[in-house]
Amino acid sequence: MDVSVKPRRLESYLAGHWQRGAGDGTVLRDASTGAPVAVIDASGLDFAAALDWGRRVGGPALRAMTLHDRALMLKALGLRLMEMKELFYAESFATGATRADGWIDIEGGIGTLLSYASKARRELPNTRVLTEGAVEPLSKDQSFSAQHILAPRHGVAVHINAFNFPCWGMLEKLAPTLLAGMPALIKPASQTAYLTELMVRKIVETGILPEGVLQLVSGAAGDLFDHVDGQDAVTFTGSAETGRRLRTHPAIVANSVPFTMEADSLNASVLGSDAAPGTPEFDLFVKEVAREMTVKAGQKCTAIRRAFVPRAHADAVIAALRGRLAKTPIGDPAAEATRMGPLASLAQREEVRARTRDLRAEAEVVSSDPDRVVLASGDAEAGAFLGPVLLYCDRPGAAEAVHDVEAFGPVATLMPYDELEEAVALTQRGKGSLVASLFTDDPGVAEEAVIGMAPFHGRILIGNRAAAKSSTGHGSPLPMLVHGGPGRAGGGEEMGGVRGIAHFMQRTAVQAPPRLLGAVTGRWSEGAATQAGTHPFRKSLADLKIGDQLVTGPREVTLADIEHFASFTGDTFYAHMDEASAKANPFFEGRVVHGYLIVSFAAGLFVDPAPGPVLANYGIDNLRFLTPVYPGDTLRVRLTAKEINPRANADYGEVRWDCRVTNQRDEAVAEYDVLTMVAKVWPPE
Repeated sequence: MDVSVKPRRLESYLAGHWQRGAGDGTVLRDASTGAPVAVIDASGLDFAAALDWGRRVGGPALRAMTLHDRALMLKALGLRLMEMKELFYAESFATGATRADGWIDIEGGIGTLLSYASKARRELPNTRVLTEGAVEPLSKDQSFSAQHILAPRHGVAVHINAFNFPCWGMLEKLAPTLLAGMPALIKPASQTAYLTELMVRKIVETGILPEGVLQLVSGAAGDLFDHVDGQDAVTFTGSAETGRRLRTHPAIVANSVPFTMEADSLNASVLGSDAAPGTPEFDLFVKEVAREMTVKAGQKCTAIRRAFVPRAHADAVIAALRGRLAKTPIGDPAAEATRMGPLASLAQREEVRARTRDLRAEAEVVSSDPDRVVLASGDAEAGAFLGPVLLYCDRPGAAEAVHDVEAFGPVATLMPYDELEEAVALTQRGKGSLVASLFTDDPGVAEEAVIGMAPFHGRILIGNRAAAKSSTGHGSPLPMLVHGGPGRAGGGEEMGGVRGIAHFMQRTAVQAPPRLLGAVTGRWSEGAATQAGTHPFRKSLADLKIGDQLVTGPREVTLADIEHFASFTGDTFYAHMDEASAKANPFFEGRVVHGYLIVSFAAGLFVDPAPGPVLANYGIDNLRFLTPVYPGDTLRVRLTAKEINPRANADYGEVRWDCRVTNQRDEAVAEYDVLTMVAKVWPPE
């Protein structure tokens, strides 16, 4: 180790500028060489002022933006960070991560930003608040209604992250937080905080995020939690013991601060009773267990800790895993041939060895010596290297430690089961986990296992031959899926697409007259004001207003129409074609008009055919047929502009139209939303 190298001093980014702690700090060392990388300290920093800064400066800046504005901001940031990825990879080697490990952390994290940006623009309106569910009528005359909305909280989201994913851990929480309109304060685990600090520096340098939107604490949190209030939110990733201590902090309890935790997780993988040696599922199981033991040196909250196999196949699984693990080159993470690097620190290696000793009270080591490692490169004394350790517990039903102790490293325990019901019960003994996986090609096995395991797991992956090439794998959290688990795993959820955004917003039921309700939500609802005049399809987004409405003239539906539609489309369902059979149906009085003929005739009534600002129809939502239509009935359509969402980076936007089709008795026969793309200006400039 070159003692002449002076490690860089990490700083915190608080209240708009970079700050150093008042103490001497702690030296952080390279996981492979022991060389000093950085010094970290946050003592003496004013965390009350930081939270106040985020609330006063960052919060208003975000809330002034629409959801699409925030999404475009994330997209721009993700693209800029991707251009700088090699800087992060170079720093990541010091954490013990190989290039492949770093890809998960760095490009996986940036990809999460981009995924959220894309989902928000595709799935959410271009508004500042979200609506949830349908409008609830509260009066017979439509003069009083209610709507649930989601509005940004007026606080700061404090994110406490673990050491194993210094980039992804920050970005996967930051994406839904900023989309929700809430500023964030990031507190990474100290051991690998130098990589997080580097990324935050680069984010700040881009100038893409408004001031106050992102802050960073490099070092201990000090009295930070003394200053959180009821508008703030706290997320925690780390040990269950630390999480419980934070969750019961007096300020968090007194102010009912939302607290999301992702903690210890004894994740399980089950080899189905049908997956004998020689089947694709057997091979996939072995490959997945070995991969989860060695990727990031097993330092993943989603890694497989317990593997359950049919007792008859236990020896075959041990032999297959032993052979596969023996082929894993361990060493310097920067070396191209390395497939598994060291643990994050020497202290972490000793912690894993200690927990492995606890497991050995009930299980025997069947692959690799936890106290000795064979390296392809690197220094076994200076670096925190540890070989992948596979243990075998022959009587898991009578054991305790194997279902309670997590060795957060390349350690897994193999256990046999006799019946599938027993395997399911054994997975449940983990007391709640982030993820489980099942390898089977039998639908009956899949049904029984998943239904039994689901209440105890946040995610379940089924692997088989059909998905061998496309499966994302046991240990890969995805932006569109929830990441979290019940019980021991923390009881929280992160990500999950728009579900993750909702964690940082307040759900409120708004009761109001429809006109005022629409002013809040940006949506027209029954009972609100409408405007007639120029056909709304002749209006660009510059002229169109919520409530613009067209009421069409009538059109009679004849028996000839029904028969022509049936002949033309091939839809000759008996209720349309056979009078006696239709009358025998409990819902009809005789032959009825096709539902899709009603929709087609409705379009013919409300569409303005000439070229104009309406560029395309891209779908129908919530279609319901409410009253049967018979030959001789007449149809009218009432079309109302319900919601207008101009795209921030396009020459068009989406318009949602409320479509109500009635008969001659003014009974609603069909209701649905028509979705169109409309030009912002017409004719185009």
